[in-house]
Amino acid sequence: MFQNSKPLNFLFWTAAGILVFLFFYLLVKLFPMYDAVVSFLWHLLLPFLIAAFIAYLLYPVVEKMHQWNIPKSLAILLIYLIFFGGGIYLLYRVYPTVLHQLSDLREQLPQLIEMYRNLIYSLYEYTSFLPETVHDNMDDLISEFEAYMENLLSDIVRGFTKIVDMIIIITVIPVLVFYFLKDFRVIKTYVKKWIPHKYHERASALCHAINEGLGNYIRGQLVVCLFVSLAALIVFRTLDIPYGLLLAIIMGVTNIIPYFGPILGAVPAIAITATTSGKLVLMVVISIFIIQVIDGNLLSPYIVGKSVKIHPIAIIFALLLGGQLVGIAGMILAVPILAVLNVAVPHILALRQHN
Repeated sequence: MFQNSKPLNFLFWTAAGILVFLFFYLLVKLFPMYDAVVSFLWHLLLPFLIAAFIAYLLYPVVEKMHQWNIPKSLAILLIYLIFFGGGIYLLYRVYPTVLHQLSDLREQLPQLIEMYRNLIYSLYEYTSFLPETVHDNMDDLISEFEAYMENLLSDIVRGFTKIVDMIIIITVIPVLVFYFLKDFRVIKTYVKKWIPHKYHERASALCHAINEGLGNYIRGQLVVCLFVSLAALIVFRTLDIPYGLLLAIIMGVTNIIPYFGPILGAVPAIAITATTSGKLVLMVVISIFIIQVIDGNLLSPYIVGKSVKIHPIAIIFALLLGGQLVGIAGMILAVPILAVLNVAVPHILALRQHN
């Protein structure tokens, strides 16, 4: 899995990285004053992080167009207009619908929970042989799930309706992306000044290796997730599933998560469809299965490929760790972070041996 590195050294660096992360995580949790500082820095740096990520995805396209004898400034302008023009149009068409479906789902959530509560109560007679504490625990679980979902939906709706954040996204991020693309080489040269000259070759090799694997993986995953969302949306609209657009977006986003993502994305669609008819649930399950078969056997092997050469056991461990620490966001970020470690650790170990 990790070429040119000793297993014990890799385990040491992995354990050290996990301990450092846990230290800062516990520091924030145990001392609320640090939480305010982290929150401030997060809101301050988030536009730059998003802009840098978008520029990182778009820069290879700009370079490819430049190789076709298109002036770089014109290539940046074309990509810029296509990406953000299409993005703003998509946001204009999708945002109100998603917001409406989120608000409606939040209002309908108590009724949906009540339906499942009645279904479970009807099953109590078939589980009457179980101790009464089991039934009590089931009731508590339903109540906790209802409270969790209600808080989650409320937080999402509040996040979607924050006018200041929306203004920052619409105005600041496009400007930052333009300058990141335009001055990429200038930024690269500036960063190199902070690296000792004797490490330039090693740092360049490390960045190239990370970009080779991680960049292709992220771009491929985004294309595959777009396919999953569009295919699911077509199916849900055809079957007239409630909250079809919202469920399709959830399926696309969770599809980024290896192994667990398709299951996490399918659960909301099946749960909401189950409130209508059993036949519709079966059709949704079959449709989702076909989409995942096409994804797993046709699209992912060719689009994503084997960009991230990591053993499945390591990926599953990273997913579980990320899920325990940060939730769904941690599971989404787990594989990219592990991919960076997969490339960086051997280079760091080789550098130590060289010195």
